[in-house]
Amino acid sequence: AEIIGPAKRSPTEFLKQVTGRPVVVKLNTGVDYRGVLACLDGYMNIAMEQTEEYVNGQLKNKYGDAFIRGNNVLYISTVGVKKR
Repeated sequence: AEIIGPAKRSPTEFLKQVTGRPVVVKLNTGVDYRGVLACLDGYMNIAMEQTEEYVNGQLKNKYGDAFIRGNNVLYISTVGVKKR
């Protein structure tokens, strides 16, 4: 059986597609960072622009450019991102 749709994409393809676009990065601590994915490396270290920090759904800080160490990342998503 052939897989059809988004499930066919590899993680690498997904990350290439969302680079330069708004994403939500959720950390192991439960904190969300929302902003534009500038780039990332093979260790999942992430550089973001227009970054906002959310704790329990509440905006806590705006950082502009931010760097997140990869071992803190739980997931990267395009779901729940407000259009800018």
